[in-house]
Amino acid sequence: MNPTPHVHAMIVAAGRGSRFGASKPKQYLLLNGQTLLQHSVARLASSATIHNCLLVLSPEDSTAQRLDFALPVWYAMGGAERWQSVYAGVQAIIAKGANDSDLILIHDAARPAVPRRDIDQVIAAAKLEPYGAILATPVADTLKESQYQRHTQSIAKSKSKPIGGDEDESNPHCYATRTIDRNGLWQAQTPQVFRVGQLRRVLAYVAEHNLDITDEASAFEHLDLPIRLVIGSRQNIKLTYPDDATLVSAILTAQSSAL
Repeated sequence: MNPTPHVHAMIVAAGRGSRFGASKPKQYLLLNGQTLLQHSVARLASSATIHNCLLVLSPEDSTAQRLDFALPVWYAMGGAERWQSVYAGVQAIIAKGANDSDLILIHDAARPAVPRRDIDQVIAAAKLEPYGAILATPVADTLKESQYQRHTQSIAKSKSKPIGGDEDESNPHCYATRTIDRNGLWQAQTPQVFRVGQLRRVLAYVAEHNLDITDEASAFEHLDLPIRLVIGSRQNIKLTYPDDATLVSAILTAQSSAL
């Protein structure tokens, strides 16, 4: 295992951000004068270990090429699923000469407020691991399991009207069924940092078995390969819904004032 591996940075920005509900991909939402993608590249640029960045884009995306970035960037074409975009990025980085023992750092374009300290800590942790390390935060909120059911069932045939007025009783509503023990549960963040050769291997396994994964660490979990968890800042939120924009903008402003 190479104790001083080269770090290859990658930002995955091939998605459409359907949950965000905007007419353009959310990575091009303007916050504080720059797009999310520009903010995220700038955060990676703040780390002394990162010198350039691969941007994995959708085939029809030509917006990024018209933007200025804080790092030299280059491009690869993404796929329909996130893991396919990451796999394409891994192949592009290997084609550029990356060694199996080097590290690939994968970050979301929609996480523009990750602190530099967190980037450096997860890289330092990954250098000590055979497979990799990710930023994550212990779950703090109470977690509920739910199910959908008809309103008339939920009030046990009560004749009283629900609070808020008339409702269409033919539509299902979501109800809590039990509280889940949050001890030992974590919320995954990015960056996630992995050994190049190992990441290529587990993504090939995902492709071969047509697995459904939501992040790269889960690919390692399918093969029972341990990935280290590094506690990250709660400022490193992911912009997913329109309401998140106000909070992310406030965090960026506060971080800028603290510099």
